[in-house]
Amino acid sequence: MVLKNKKVLFSLVLLIFVLAAAFAAGCTSSTSPAGDQNQTRTITDMAGRTVEVPVEINSVLCTSPPSTELIYLIAPDQLAGWNSKLSDVNKQYIPEKYQTLPVIGGWFGTQTGNYETFIEMDPDVVMEGFNIEGNVSDTIVERQEKMGDIPVVGLEDTTNAAGYSDAIRFVGNLFGEEERADNLITFYEDILNKVDARVSGLKDSEKPTVYYAEGPEGLQTDPEGSQHSQLISLCGGINIADCQITPGYGRTTVSMEQIIEWDPEIILAGDPAFYKSVYTDPNWQEIQAVKNGKVYLIPTTAFCWFDRPPGVNRIIGIAWTAKVLHPELFEDFDMREMAQYFHENFIHQALTEEQMDELGL
Repeated sequence: MVLKNKKVLFSLVLLIFVLAAAFAAGCTSSTSPAGDQNQTRTITDMAGRTVEVPVEINSVLCTSPPSTELIYLIAPDQLAGWNSKLSDVNKQYIPEKYQTLPVIGGWFGTQTGNYETFIEMDPDVVMEGFNIEGNVSDTIVERQEKMGDIPVVGLEDTTNAAGYSDAIRFVGNLFGEEERADNLITFYEDILNKVDARVSGLKDSEKPTVYYAEGPEGLQTDPEGSQHSQLISLCGGINIADCQITPGYGRTTVSMEQIIEWDPEIILAGDPAFYKSVYTDPNWQEIQAVKNGKVYLIPTTAFCWFDRPPGVNRIIGIAWTAKVLHPELFEDFDMREMAQYFHENFIHQALTEEQMDELGL
């Protein structure tokens, strides 16, 4: 009789254990069949939407370059494509296995996106960057409708150079790269806080006037208020360009006469061809930045440090711009050391001494 009761008790305990295990499994996964590797989880994206995504995300496409570059910095092995073609310069600083990713286009300044291309790539998720000041829901809902069963995850637009941390942290959590994300946030916030502390109290008379020269002739620019020229004011300069902002891709065309009238103290050159010619071009010789040798070529490695896109690629550019505008305030910024840390840990390829020399670091 005792033996029989023990058997019954054992059976009841075993049944309870099996039921508990089944219940726990149902709370952490989708209704996928047992053994199915395509289990899902429910997340809240940065637009506040509830989205079901794979537990393990192995491939991701982004609809614009700022989002793409953030994924590359944090989870490069999951990135499945670039929005535009990498230049030969870019490729020198990017490991070969990432150079050959397909070019998929996207929806940004050039509007080269094609939904069929994205769908044919069959990524686990699509990241859609959004501007918190715009109509978030309409754009993302449209993307999701067009993408079909591929989950679209809203990622807060990383075009605000003073507000990268939340997006970095979100991507780190989404891809299981929390440590790398935390390290990038620490590096970024250390630079940002030091720059803000040292330039926020400057009077306008203590800030240099700056012209951002774009294009091979230097006759395009982005004025104050443009997302493309943010680092000038962020780093304690005055954007001298008094012109209209060109929506979308930017690059407002200006005349040589306007630039002569503005007479900037510092010129930041976005195009190597312009930088190479500016000191010999007679049209520029009377501008004080040229006369005083204060024309600086903006560094470009895997990505531009200052702009295009205006994304997390600018983290290292905040330090560089601050030191260019206020060398006396940032003597302690060792740009070779800072650039090497950034490239080793987030661009995933160290800089050589020769490369740093060529960048003028």
